[in-house]
Amino acid sequence: MSVYEWARQEIRRSHDAAVEIGFDPGLSLRALLSAIVQQSKTVRSPEDLADELSFLAENLDDEQDYGFMRP
Repeated sequence: MSVYEWARQEIRRSHDAAVEIGFDPGLSLRALLSAIVQQSKTVRSPEDLADELSFLAENLDDEQDYGFMRP
């Protein structure tokens, strides 16, 4: 198992538990994201974290083709 697979499982578990408690699904995901960003600030520079978050935000569209990709 990769660290990314582990992280997806952990987020899924936490999100499922939040929904089971009765929290709104969207709000629980936003709260998890906020908590992860806050925790990440303790081990990463603000610039590094901002760069990664910007990259992730700019690449949300799974259907988007990018100039560096070849057919």
